[in-house]
Amino acid sequence: MRDSKKISLKEFPPTFWAVNTMEIFERMAWYGFFTVSSLYITGAASEGGLGFSDQDRGVLQGVVTFFLYLFPVVTGALADRYGFKKMLLAAFAVLVPAYYLLGQFKTFPTFFLAFMLVALGAAMFKPVVIGTISKVTNDRTASMGFGIFYMMVNIGGFLGPVVAGIVRGWDWNYVFIASSVWISLNFIVVTFFFREPTSESQSANPRTLKKVLSDMVEVLGNGRFFLFVFGLLAFLVLGSKYTSDGSFTWMHIWIIAGVWVALNFVYDFALKTAAPGAQKWLLQPMRLGDWRFGLFLLIMSGFWTCFNQLFYTLPLHIRDFTNTSDVLAGFTAFLNAIGLEGFARSMNASMVTAGQVNPEYMINFNAGAIIVFQVLVSYLVTRLKAFTTIFWGVLITVASFSVLVFGATGWVVLAGILIFSFGEMMASPKSKEYTGKIAPPDKVAMYMGYFYWCVALGNLFGGILSGQLYAKFGVKGMQRPDIMWAIFAALALFSALAVYFYDRLVIRRMER
Repeated sequence: MRDSKKISLKEFPPTFWAVNTMEIFERMAWYGFFTVSSLYITGAASEGGLGFSDQDRGVLQGVVTFFLYLFPVVTGALADRYGFKKMLLAAFAVLVPAYYLLGQFKTFPTFFLAFMLVALGAAMFKPVVIGTISKVTNDRTASMGFGIFYMMVNIGGFLGPVVAGIVRGWDWNYVFIASSVWISLNFIVVTFFFREPTSESQSANPRTLKKVLSDMVEVLGNGRFFLFVFGLLAFLVLGSKYTSDGSFTWMHIWIIAGVWVALNFVYDFALKTAAPGAQKWLLQPMRLGDWRFGLFLLIMSGFWTCFNQLFYTLPLHIRDFTNTSDVLAGFTAFLNAIGLEGFARSMNASMVTAGQVNPEYMINFNAGAIIVFQVLVSYLVTRLKAFTTIFWGVLITVASFSVLVFGATGWVVLAGILIFSFGEMMASPKSKEYTGKIAPPDKVAMYMGYFYWCVALGNLFGGILSGQLYAKFGVKGMQRPDIMWAIFAALALFSALAVYFYDRLVIRRMER
């Protein structure tokens, strides 16, 4: 057996480096916008923002990113069917105008439409990149290949907000123009340096969309079950959108949801007592697929709900409640001490507003920490079980939110961000490994394809919860962000305990 420690970068083909380069530009576009999205959506219209409410912001961020992580199940199959290169070109053709339109549309419906186009384009891109890396690496190079890929993700995630923070000081429109430019560069990369890694599109029996949908039924449940769940999620979104203007109250929403649940169970009872053998999905009783896997996705959605507050809520907290002048003074003194006075002046000109560090630069310490420490953290937890690493990773996020309870000064917020980053570095990668453990041996790949649905739910729950809690405890509400962060800390603790008991009561019992 060859020594994996002697892997050379030359062993990776040009297509590998092509998709990693495209990943950097795509992440620069996404995080360049998304890191400042809360500031833009709720910012005053007189200052170039949209002036939407926190509830509307929560709906936009939650619903759109929810679908972003649902779409790859279908777009991945289409990429296999029609070719990776064609899907990449289609993705970029959608993303370039979509990012630009985000800066042009100022009403809720039109901005939502442009945002959904961004989600569609990103969902077309995401499975192709992962699939390409899988196909151009082997058992010997896969581990390093995906490690390089994760590094590229965070390099893009770090650089995008830096540029966005600078150009938004000129005009908000430049944020969206920059994102479109980053995606445009990918046309050059895919045209001249990308080689098709899959042959399924030319095979005699390529996978069909019908096969993808049948797999979905096997893993998670049938069409009636999906209709039932999506109905409940729709009521949750309606509650977040329309309770803010007084059209509904949450009591109305819960009553409607209760009626929906009752109708579905009565309808199921009627179907089960009727003659069996109905083929149309609407005439079939609800059926859950692998309930153990579905439960794991639901539990992990709690972690992702908390994770997303780093981008949904924390920028607003920094803008409205945090005095970051201490961080600014500290970094300025450090740069001056090492002879970088010019860089210190440049930093103050581009990254600071009214003596305060712009929120996106504070948030960016998350990506910076991952770039610096991910390899070390991954090495330290190598011998730990996946479950143990996830559990402690989520517990660390509890500590980070507990720190943010006291986040009135910049250094305290920065400490919370860095603590959170270490929890993310433990929990996020290992949760994928844990999914592989849960899945049947002959269905690991299929289960991994649905792992991101817990991320989708976490985005939906996280966006809606962020909008509701910041409206209640933020600058336009009780002005008690400490209570809000305590709620998020409690949710993270609940998620950690749920993972612990799930492993003890479900997985270990199943193994026995």
